[in-house]
Amino acid sequence: MNKKLYVAFAGFAAASLVLTSCSSSDDTAATDTGKACVILPDSQSSDRWENQDRPAIQSALEGAGFTTDIQNAQGDTTQYLTIGDQMLAGGCGVMVLVDLNGSGATVGEKAKAQGIPVIAYDRPFAPADYYVSFDNVKVGQLQGEGLLKCLGDNGVDPASASVVFLNGSPTDGNAAMFKEGYETTLAAAGITPVNDQSVPDWDNQQGGVIFEQMFTDLGGKIDGILAANDGLGGAAIAVLDKNGVALPVTGQDATVGGLQNVLLGKQCMTVFKNTDLEAGDASALAIALLNGETPAVEGTVDVDGTSVPAKYSDPVIIYADNVADVIAATPGYDVAALCAGDVAAACTELGIQ
Repeated sequence: MNKKLYVAFAGFAAASLVLTSCSSSDDTAATDTGKACVILPDSQSSDRWENQDRPAIQSALEGAGFTTDIQNAQGDTTQYLTIGDQMLAGGCGVMVLVDLNGSGATVGEKAKAQGIPVIAYDRPFAPADYYVSFDNVKVGQLQGEGLLKCLGDNGVDPASASVVFLNGSPTDGNAAMFKEGYETTLAAAGITPVNDQSVPDWDNQQGGVIFEQMFTDLGGKIDGILAANDGLGGAAIAVLDKNGVALPVTGQDATVGGLQNVLLGKQCMTVFKNTDLEAGDASALAIALLNGETPAVEGTVDVDGTSVPAKYSDPVIIYADNVADVIAATPGYDVAALCAGDVAAACTELGIQ
């Protein structure tokens, strides 16, 4: 799938939305409820969902006087659908859904049939009324740029580099956007992957198995690994560590584990997606809809031929020397957890405290 338009927005998300009153008599009883129903996909693929997105969305919505029902499907599509049915039976004024292998779209269809507006959060799907995310093609471009830099730092000519792709889930629309970004960026530098595989459900354990088979098939002759997120990057690093090898590995999400690997020199970069901005955008949309207002957004995403109004934030590339930027942009960041154990020396050297 291809995004038709990418729009960068600055400042806090709530301030960037222009709201106009909507007093249509078509409003349903469901949209009159003051509850936002939110379904997160899992806790395994990334720690962001529970540690970043949940508290940010909950704080914004409850701070505006609305109630929230936020649940996590824990990677189980059947559980996702059950949660969705239970939420709809209990009444929702708006649904904020992170898709999980098509289950978000299924719940979204049911919500729309009840006149409940649907916000696709982080992962696009139809029939959402709105889509909130980062510029995901740009995320992939930054990953490609990061890998090129790290290959160069290792003295490797990109034109002759042996690079493998460890892509995200084939059922996640964002994974396709990430790949579009890094594949195009690396191709422009003369890189065609020698092995290119996707990891179902972003499963880190399966990603490790897939990468280990790549490593074996190629006799260890790999110059760099384009891993689609920090979790998959960490899975590849575990295999490299076992074989006593250090190679450039990418990631994204700026998770604690990913940043630790960056500080230790095991992962060459990650991408910081300030989830406070993304959660702020989604919350502002939800608040407007709960208030009976129509939020105006300026971007769109094409989802299987359907144009969905969209709101985007910009990602930031992170190397060891600017890890502190993540901390500075994240109020209450647990620096002690980041700088624990073997990472302490690197934090001290870089002045992270």
